[in-house]
Amino acid sequence: MSTRLDDVLSGKEENYILPFFWQHGEEEEVLREEMARIHESKIRAVCVEARPHPDFLGPKWWKDMDIIMEEARARDMRVWILDDDHFPTGHAAGRLKNAPKELRRLFLQIDHVDAVGPRANSSFMVAPVPYVPGYFETGGGTISAVIAIKRDPYTGDLTDTIEDLTAKVENGTLYWDVPMGYWRIFTVIENDKNGDSKKKDYLNPLVKESVRVLIDTIHEAFYERYREDFGSTVAGFFSDEPGFYNDKDSFDYKSKLGKKGVTLPWSAEMNNLLEEEYGSDYKKYLPYLWHEGGEMMSQIRFSYMNLVSKLYAENFTKQIGDWCREHGVEYIGHIVEDNNLHTGLGAGTGHFFRALEGQDMSGLDVVLWQLNPGFDEIPSRSFSGEADNEFYNYGLAKMAASLAHLDPKKKGRTMAEVFGAYGWVEGLKLMKWLTDHMLVRGVNYFVPHAFSPKEYPDYDCPPHMYARGKNPQFRYYQYLNQYTNRMSHLLSGGTHVASAAVLYHAEAEWSGNCMYFQKPVKELMRNQIDCDILPCDSIIGDVHVRNAKLISQDETFDCLIIPYSEALPTSVLKRLADFAKQGLSIFFIDGLPQRACEGEVVNDVLEFLASNENVEVILLDSLAEKMKNIGYYDIQVKDAQPYLRYFHVKHQKMDVYMFFNEHPIHEIETEVELPVTGKVLFYDAYENIVRDSHVRAEASKSLLTLKLAPFETITVISGTDLSGLEVSPIVNKLQSASIVEGSWSLSTANSLQYPAFTPWGQLESLKDISRIESLKSFSGTMRYETEFDWNTQGKRIVMDLGDVYETAELIVNGESLGVRISAPYQFELSGSLKYGKNSLVVEVTNTLVKENPDTLSRIAQHEPSGLLGPVRILVEE
Repeated sequence: MSTRLDDVLSGKEENYILPFFWQHGEEEEVLREEMARIHESKIRAVCVEARPHPDFLGPKWWKDMDIIMEEARARDMRVWILDDDHFPTGHAAGRLKNAPKELRRLFLQIDHVDAVGPRANSSFMVAPVPYVPGYFETGGGTISAVIAIKRDPYTGDLTDTIEDLTAKVENGTLYWDVPMGYWRIFTVIENDKNGDSKKKDYLNPLVKESVRVLIDTIHEAFYERYREDFGSTVAGFFSDEPGFYNDKDSFDYKSKLGKKGVTLPWSAEMNNLLEEEYGSDYKKYLPYLWHEGGEMMSQIRFSYMNLVSKLYAENFTKQIGDWCREHGVEYIGHIVEDNNLHTGLGAGTGHFFRALEGQDMSGLDVVLWQLNPGFDEIPSRSFSGEADNEFYNYGLAKMAASLAHLDPKKKGRTMAEVFGAYGWVEGLKLMKWLTDHMLVRGVNYFVPHAFSPKEYPDYDCPPHMYARGKNPQFRYYQYLNQYTNRMSHLLSGGTHVASAAVLYHAEAEWSGNCMYFQKPVKELMRNQIDCDILPCDSIIGDVHVRNAKLISQDETFDCLIIPYSEALPTSVLKRLADFAKQGLSIFFIDGLPQRACEGEVVNDVLEFLASNENVEVILLDSLAEKMKNIGYYDIQVKDAQPYLRYFHVKHQKMDVYMFFNEHPIHEIETEVELPVTGKVLFYDAYENIVRDSHVRAEASKSLLTLKLAPFETITVISGTDLSGLEVSPIVNKLQSASIVEGSWSLSTANSLQYPAFTPWGQLESLKDISRIESLKSFSGTMRYETEFDWNTQGKRIVMDLGDVYETAELIVNGESLGVRISAPYQFELSGSLKYGKNSLVVEVTNTLVKENPDTLSRIAQHEPSGLLGPVRILVEE
């Protein structure tokens, strides 16, 4: 039986890349050319997206789809379909615009008036503001309840003194003898005209029949036309950022319960479920969804979010996923996770794990500079505001990959939409960093954003991979894709090895003060201790303890880490107590919970957790040291390396470790202790070769020397059956033998001219080309030519180009020695040099940002252009 290493070495890896292919109604020859270019890029799938198409589901749309399907069949490619006429999913191609009221979006909104008493015979206007098109667009609706809550005279907060005044309303007027004290009178209104006005004709994800309109309109139409291709050429459907969109400012990252003035997702089923939970008078607690105070506030907020996130999962994601699986295809996509919105409302869905449970892959996206190399702690500018870099670096991808490990139908697959909306400043170097960032956290499928067949410049969220031939780096894009497919294949299909499970914080956040789960994840990752994230639903249902270890599907964890949570669900607290009784180590960060989310009395459980020997409260900054002292780790690193990331997958015949230097500036040189014996090799997925490693064996472990340039990745393979591999000799320490100095002939070619170069002149020394007046706006390939003498013998000879911006191809004596898209820019020269004079050509290709300084690139730290060197020849010691 061949291993996955055998697969990649023989070029038999699967395809893990499915880029967006945008449709605007282009001509047939353009669509066919784009499909050819995608295939040429070593990609075997596309995700077709109307961006938008002028005739979605009309004759022109089906003609274009027929062309794409024909090309896909001929090229043995698979086609995914973004499931709406435009992003985000939920518009149902406009079919809900005049749909019956029960299928349209519905919201709860609240208004209030303040009163002071005692004052008899008072009256108040509580009727909803009328809907007047052009003036009061979100007016109207029906009164659900009128509730008066007494206020604290000192703080103004709500108290627990409540009166339901709904029965005292006559024709929109409340008649009430106001008792002693300060009161706030709330009118709770059901309204179908609120929320994000741009989504006014969207479906209601809480209503099964409303979501069914999307299925009947989109999915069934594709099935009707391409049913013979379902499960073969047609791979499935992709939902892009469906959500509640209940907030006028849907991308407000604080769009959570407690936000004043926001409307909340609603449905008749929500009404029934809350009535089942609290009785017919539950509405008197609804004002606490918006306003602070009262013992019932945390309880009703937990109940609302718990129900709304479950209904979303059941009626939206699960319904669509079930339809897809019944028709032989898969369902994938992602929600909006930005800046912790995955637990909230607005563009969010309330609960990341529930929202994606119905899909066949886990999913996420990173766009608009939400990941920025070197910024992993302090916030940095993203195009939509300040990026919470702790979340993007230590939360997002880890959370998504954990779901893939947790849910059997996902088969360990996590998809990331990547590269989008970074601007033309983004080239292959940054794309590879983003890819490695995802891979080393367990992501193994990629949706590059995007192939756009519009004529250049298309201002819609560049970069575009081909850009109608104008992207000068396109000819090298295949190198990144081959690397991505090899690494994804090698890291898939095995068992992820991690030492800790960390509790997802959604339920805790709904109910009170809490710590985000990425806080402890950060402490672990910066100390090379890996983990997975588990939601409360898994704690109470899917995981168990065996031999004092936590078991989740195929994974085994040494301990469970609970980020600080003022409250947790009763069932979770009881389950934690059971785990502790069975010997599982549980670490509560910064304190134990104080209560249950549902308001139940659980003092006995809390007291047990406080006294059990397997439960410990520790400070966040002590977590990693504590785990190392106990032995809860997989690998050990000799010294502190906060930017060394690793990922370990155990296959039947071998262990695979990926190591990545995530820092953009600093090198890493250290020693790593691996818990393996037997043969240990390096695998270079970019070159697709296996090398010997710097390793020495000690008892039941192997000590490995790692040296990684900024952005560099190396994969370590260990196993007892690695015989028969062609292994390149170990790379010993290299020392500088000479520097290539003197003048260089420089010529240039843009993407359409290449390989026909235009001479520019001589450079007496290497410098930033974008500082030369006549080349400041040049985007394309810069060709450097010179000669050098070589008269030194050496077993291994390597040329190091030094600083390069950013893609480099080296040609020595007329022979291409390869392409590098990121550091280290080193090339093997052994066998290519001759004694005496040698010709040297370096072709360096930058990005289109110098020619097209687009808006999205304005927030980036731009790099120079060209070859800066120093160009050195290194020999093996």
